[in-house]
This record gives sequence, C-alpha cells and structure tokens, in this order.
Amino acid sequence: MSEFRIQTFVLGEVSTNCYLIYHQGTREAVVVDPADNGAYILNKCREIEVKPTAILLTHGHFDHILAVKDICRAFPCKVYAGREEDRLLQDSSLNLSGSMGSEQMCVEADVLVKDGDILSLVGFDWQVLETPGHTAGSVCYYVESEQVLISGDTLFANSLGRTDLPTGDMRAIIRSIKEKLLSLPERVMVYPGHGEVTTIEHEKRYNPVAAYRRR
Repeated sequence: MSEFRIQTFVLGEVSTNCYLIYHQGTREAVVVDPADNGAYILNKCREIEVKPTAILLTHGHFDHILAVKDICRAFPCKVYAGREEDRLLQDSSLNLSGSMGSEQMCVEADVLVKDGDILSLVGFDWQVLETPGHTAGSVCYYVESEQVLISGDTLFANSLGRTDLPTGDMRAIIRSIKEKLLSLPERVMVYPGHGEVTTIEHEKRYNPVAAYRRR
C-alpha cells in the first residue's frame, strides 16, 4: 500500500490550491505552492504531525508564494522553482505581489530546476516538466509511481492558465499542454493550482487544448 498522502488547502484572495504532500511512514512533507496564511499551513502540519523539508513552486505569482518565508522560518526547507522563473520570483512588479491587498514579496529559490530533473523528496521521485506559457518559468511536477501530476496554473479542469500576465505566452502554454501533459498516461490524477482535481483522460476528451492536439 502506498505511503503517499496529499492534503489540499484552498487559500488566499483568489482561492489558490496549496498542497501538503507527505510520506505516511516518515511524516516528512513537501509543501507545494504555499499560497497564503502561513500560520494556517503550519498549524495543519502540527495537527497531522508532519515536518516540511521542501517547498515546490510551480511558478512565481504572488498567490502561490506568500507563505514561503513563514514556512522556511519554521522549518529548514529548500525552495525549488523553475530555472526560468528566478527573475519573476525576485521582482514584485512581475510576480504581482502588492496587488489585491497582498504584501510585496520577493522569493529566492535555493534550487532552480530544469526539464527532466528528478527530485528525490520525502521518499518519492518527482519529475520536473518545464511547461512555459502561464509564465516563462512555469513547471509541473510528476510523481510517476503515484500517477500524480501537480500542474500549477498550466492545466486546469476543462481549461488552461491565463497568459495575459507578465511573461505569459498563449502559444507556449498550448504547446506545453499538448506535448508535455496530455501525453501522460490517462489515469494520471491532475492537481491544479486552482479548482477541482481532474485526470489526463478527462482533459484529453474535454479540454479545449485537446482540439489542437487532434489536428
């Protein structure tokens, strides 16, 4: 039986999904996109008795990074982000922090990852998929052993991420989804940055990008 566990917290002004993913046996955890309300996330960690050892960022927009520093102050976590996202993370005008009443925030990643990297974290292997489009440095994380994809704001249930924000590119996001994500096994569960969980099988049938893929 798998020791992989995932909890979802919907946080912040734009209802961002923060994922707490942990090993049932060791109780070590990864926090994916700590959206907001660090106190809440840390309380949940104490509640289920897990220890975060890493923070994975799918991209650098404010609504995915606001609690990074709170978690790093409480636990010795390394922060991972896409190699092309460094500039956006460190520029509040690009990551849009300070908007919607949030504080201005700059985050420096400890590890900049690239396509094909395998991260061995909390007893599982996480494959990095570079998926530019929503931002230039957007990445997804695929845990093949668990058939789980963390898709950030690249792929949503029946939809895709917006591209009208800094470093966004519509052609790039369509290419990322077609070439990197819809080619994954159909049974893969997709955990997006906003909204409901979906599957690759569902998105191959109903996502508007799938129409481009069939051409």
